[in-house]
Parts: sequence; structure tokens; C-alpha cells
Amino acid sequence: MTYASAVDRLFALASELAGPPRKYRIEEMQQLCEALGHPERSFASILIAGTNGKGSTAALLAHILAAAGYRTALYTSPHLEQVNERIRISNASGELLPIHDEPFGEAFAKVEAAAVALQHKGELPAPPSFFEAVTATAFVALSTANIEIAVLEVGMGGRLDATNVVNPLLSVITDISLDHMEYLGATIDAIAREKAGIIRANGILVTLPQHPAANQVLGEVAVSLNARGVNAAAYIPYLNPKQIGSLNRYSLSVLDETIHVDLPLSGSHQQRNLALAIAAAVELRNHYGYKLGPAEITRGIHSTQWPARLERILSDTHADILIDVAHNPAGAWALRSALSHFDPAPPSMTLIFSCLRDKALDEMAQVLFPAFDKVILTQVSSPRAAPLENLRAAAASIRIQAAEAPNSEEALNLALELTPPTGLVVIAGSVYLAGELRSKAMRS
Repeated sequence: MTYASAVDRLFALASELAGPPRKYRIEEMQQLCEALGHPERSFASILIAGTNGKGSTAALLAHILAAAGYRTALYTSPHLEQVNERIRISNASGELLPIHDEPFGEAFAKVEAAAVALQHKGELPAPPSFFEAVTATAFVALSTANIEIAVLEVGMGGRLDATNVVNPLLSVITDISLDHMEYLGATIDAIAREKAGIIRANGILVTLPQHPAANQVLGEVAVSLNARGVNAAAYIPYLNPKQIGSLNRYSLSVLDETIHVDLPLSGSHQQRNLALAIAAAVELRNHYGYKLGPAEITRGIHSTQWPARLERILSDTHADILIDVAHNPAGAWALRSALSHFDPAPPSMTLIFSCLRDKALDEMAQVLFPAFDKVILTQVSSPRAAPLENLRAAAASIRIQAAEAPNSEEALNLALELTPPTGLVVIAGSVYLAGELRSKAMRS
């Protein structure tokens, strides 16, 4: 099967987040993996769950492993531009590159055939969802790629997530906040309990102190499973963010040596994600024999690439463009905090904003819109997109006069017209928006 055919068939499947919530059962993913010969058991794995920062944490840890010479896979979601970006495999130079089209198509064909056979036998009540199918495709593809270890970002929640069929060496949980409440629960403790579903009996949990309700739930679940908790706080630099601006350059003590961090990812919130990645690497070294010393950790940090996370695209002809996937209130606050620490501060800032209809639009608007001189609203190309009238109402509710554009490309053109060359255009509110505009921004 070709890559194009595989992608067309994938998008024909039901989405977890489109329409009324579907009742998911982890047993169905387990049945699919069994029919495929359990490809998820062919490599060691690490699971990373949370509300914000799990993708960055996964990317950092995967780059550390790749820099140490391990044949590493990184599985993340959603993608920015192409589906195969979700599945990355390290090469001999330690780069994590998207899987090629041919193996993706071949792996998906196996997944589709197995799912159809299970349905015919009455063992699957419905076809797998988009995310379940992509996850199974990743497992099949990685099982034939001589992968030594895979870093897997949980898609949503944890307990019922398709990635949770693996038996991870480590369970890592990043910061938890309110998101996907119609699926995971309306409170921090309810959401934390779903995320805690990735913790294994007698396993290892790597996390950081955070919201008290989340701390309590994670602690209770870990104790009930006799899991050992690892606090990554030792790897957070205790610096005033104003000392470092938007950059993350500082020294840390790791494995009794001082390493000098020059993190390519901007924003002080990335210090927490890096701390989790370092703590996980140290656990892999100390308890599983991985050769991850200070030198390998430092190389992995410096080589990390993770686009659309406070990614600044410089220009000599128009305003710089900054892209961030902030798509919930916690992400919006992290973006606003990072912008406040820019030195020098841009004299003028324009926001291009869009989001999905199931997101906390009013809260994100309250956090972000007042921080900008101009706001441009648009609608992303997704059946889940928040319509312009909803975006307009959110701006009006906080007395912001926003301009509008019928699509993201016209929004970018308008922003560049309205923003002086010394200013900054910021694209935020949705991963979909970042994906639609990243290539255009780099070519503009």
C-alpha cells in the first residue's frame, strides 16, 4: 500500500475527538496487537503522559538516547504537516527522522488487514480509531526497524490510551492541567487519575511536584502499585527567569559532574521538561544499564529539535515570526510568560489565533489577547475548528477589537502587512494552525 493510500484510509477512520465521545477499551488495542504478533514487545519502551510538555520531554529523552548511539524511536502526536512525522527513527548520526513513506504504507496495510479480520470474526466491534491505527502502525513499523528503545508520547489521558499496551521501563508524567475534560474528567484529580494509568506495578514513576491535587493522586496510585517515585526537581535550575530571558543556558550537576545546558527549546517551562528527561536518562543508566553519562546527556540536549515550540523564524525583510503550539490555558500562560522575558522586547506584537471548538477558547483569549497590539482571528482547516463567530465572541467578551481572515494563509499575509519589520508575529492557539503556517512562514 502506498503512503498516500494509507493516509487516505487513516483519515476515513473515526477520530477520538470528533463527534460524541466514543467509549474506548484498552482491550481492543490489546486484541489488535495480539493479532499482529505483539510488535510492541519487540523493543524496550518509555511512556510519557501529561497535559503539557509531554512531547518536548519525549523529544529531549529520545535525542539523549540517540546521541548515546542507541537505535531510538520517537512516537508523538499530533503531527504538524504529515502523518509520518509522528514516527521518527534515529540514524547513524543520531538524528531522529520521520519514517519513510514505503514502510509506513506497508505497516498500515498489515494493521488494516488484521483489524478487518478481527471484525469479521466478531472480536472487534468497530474499526480502530485514527489514533489506534496510527499507534499500531508505529508498533509494526518499529518492530522491523531494529529499534532498541522507543519513547512513546501518550495521546490523551493514559489509562485507556492506545500506547498503554506496552510494558514500559519507565512511566514519566509531566505537568497536569485541565484539558479534554469531556473525556478525562472535569477536575485535576480526575484527569491525574487517568494519566496515572500508565504507572506499572513495581515500576518507576518519574515526575515533578505540581498541582497539589495531581500530586496526591499520583502519590496514591504509585503507593498502591508499589511503584518507586523519582522526583526530577534536582535537575531544575534555580534561576530567576529574567536572568536567562527566552534562552535556556545554565549549569547542572548530573551524575556528579557539571554539565552546561544550551537548550535549543526556548521558554522557562522547558526547564521542567528537560529535568524530567534527564531524570529518566539517569534512571535508565542506573537501573537498566544504558550507557548514558553526562557527555551523552549533554550532546542529546544540544541536538534536540522540536519544531513549533516557541520557534522563532528570523527575517531581514519583515517582522520575525514565532510559532507555538499553545492550545490550552496552561500552554497560553507559558507562551505569555516567555514573551514577557524577550530581551529586547519587540516594539509591536501581532497574534494570529485559532483553536478547535473543544478547547477552552474564552480562557485562552483572556490570557493571550491582551498581551498583543493586534489580534487576527482565523479558522483552521479541521472539522473540529472553532468557527469565526465563536472566536469573534471571545474577543468581544474582553473588549478586544480583532481583525479576521478567512483562512490561515491570508491571516499570515495580513499580519505581516500590519506588523512593522522590528515587530513580532506570533502564531498560536492550535497545533493545526502551527502546522498550516509553519512552511509558509519559513518561505515568507
